[in-house]
Amino acid sequence: MNTTDISTEKRNSFLPDNITINKWEDIEVFFSQLIERPINSTEDLEQLLKDRSDLLSTISEDFAWRYIKMNIDTRDEALQKDFENYVTNIQPKTVVFENKLNTKIYESPYFAQLGDDYKTFKRGLKRKIELFREENIPIQTELSKEEQKFGAISSLMTVEHNGKELTIQQASKLLKENDRELRKTIFEKIGKVKLENAKKLDDLLDSLIKKRHQLALNAGYKNYRDYKFDELERFDYKVEDCLAFHDAVATQVVPLLNEWAKQRKEKLKLDVLKPYDLDVDENNGTPLNPFETTQEFIDKTKTALSNTNPYFGECLLTMEKMGRLDLDSKPGKAPGGFNYPLYKSGYPFIYMNAVGTHRDIVTLFHEAGHAVHSCLTHPLSLVDFKSFPSEVAELASMSMELMSMDNWHLFYNEEELKRAKIVQIKGVLETLPMVARIDKFQHWLYTHPEHTAEDRTNYWLEISEEFGLDCVDWSGYEDIKKYAWQKVLHIYEVPFYYIEYGFAQLGAIAVWRNYCNDKQKAIESYQNALKLGYTKTIGEIYNAADIQFNFSSDYVKELVDFVNVELKKVEE
Repeated sequence: MNTTDISTEKRNSFLPDNITINKWEDIEVFFSQLIERPINSTEDLEQLLKDRSDLLSTISEDFAWRYIKMNIDTRDEALQKDFENYVTNIQPKTVVFENKLNTKIYESPYFAQLGDDYKTFKRGLKRKIELFREENIPIQTELSKEEQKFGAISSLMTVEHNGKELTIQQASKLLKENDRELRKTIFEKIGKVKLENAKKLDDLLDSLIKKRHQLALNAGYKNYRDYKFDELERFDYKVEDCLAFHDAVATQVVPLLNEWAKQRKEKLKLDVLKPYDLDVDENNGTPLNPFETTQEFIDKTKTALSNTNPYFGECLLTMEKMGRLDLDSKPGKAPGGFNYPLYKSGYPFIYMNAVGTHRDIVTLFHEAGHAVHSCLTHPLSLVDFKSFPSEVAELASMSMELMSMDNWHLFYNEEELKRAKIVQIKGVLETLPMVARIDKFQHWLYTHPEHTAEDRTNYWLEISEEFGLDCVDWSGYEDIKKYAWQKVLHIYEVPFYYIEYGFAQLGAIAVWRNYCNDKQKAIESYQNALKLGYTKTIGEIYNAADIQFNFSSDYVKELVDFVNVELKKVEE
């Protein structure tokens, strides 16, 4: 399939192409038409589902652009008001009418006759209806607005250095410099500005937890953790599986990372390893500088993707032509990075905060994996099939990171390439304790909804010992360590969306293992899995990629051993 097809081929056109959504009445008529339409056969129901999909795709894309633009410039009050108008005046009514439409579909005698391709859709629709509570709509509206305060607060954090105002992302780049005094100075400046905002972020989370807990109570749940698991439609694993993953990471991954940290300390010839010593090259190499300009960054990434598979490069090329890349870090831009799907037009939008580091390369390949996933699934008939669970979405992105390493020579010379690969391979495992820590932290936050900020700090420090590095000395920086969790956007904006990174990282390692054995077959299996969207269960999708959806201690050890072997090959 040529990527140009996904935006140009004729599709279901229940809505007019030129529709604009400024107020609820602009879309109310289409919901009413679908709700009132008779269903006299399975064919009628399937057509209704396609028209519903066209309507929801249009609404989703309209919201997406509001969100994207607001994040690009958090200082623009007009963009903020545009976003708030949607979540205050349009979204609440959309939720009510969507539930009416979902109930109509579910109660149709033809619903049970939908074929096996609809099995994930059917169970998801049933769950949405079960969770719907009209009294939760005002709370969800407040949450939609309040969650964005994290980006607004974070985007205004800057540090001054050598007469220049730097974003946190730009300043963090200096933590890779060999000059230890410079690293120490920058670490302390970043820590200072974060501590100045810690109370705001603590208060924000308190408010979010209170509202989220009320959502759960209204829906008949004891706590928000259990409610959110059902809202995220985690049909294919349970809370206990997450807890088992935490234990597997603590026992199988953390000991190896402690060994690596001790080696770092020895190579840097330090008496004490401090938190500002963790990003510098342990062999005193100069900071990796993979590109000078954003255009160079894009061009080399397109070539690397094309070399991996021509389709991958074509996706990013088309997105560039459509203006769907915003990659630079700049004042007023919210932190983080994402690939936002645009279900109606097909090609997504990649947003990130690039400052010229190696991490930028990894981030763009990560988001490109999401983008390829969006393109591959656009031909699917329902928006529900394109809205896949994060355990699958992150498999797409994290696998792309690892497969892309074969083409990093486009960014680096031979010595730099070796260093970059070592950083990436180690990073694969270094991700896992952070994922386990954040996920375990969130389990505690929402099963202890009455906790104080002090309780929260104490628990964070407790699990930091479980998943942290023994030989890193935080003395003098205890306050910074207390609030390290506040940098994690997900805790504020998308609660419980984090364990997926851990599960998907294991899957990505397995994809990479297949890739090392047979590149063509691995890529083919990878694409076959992604094309399924959410028409199959998570386990079935992983099987299509020729890997396991497995996070047992034995399997984690098996993958850790493979990564360690590959690391030694590069280090030789």
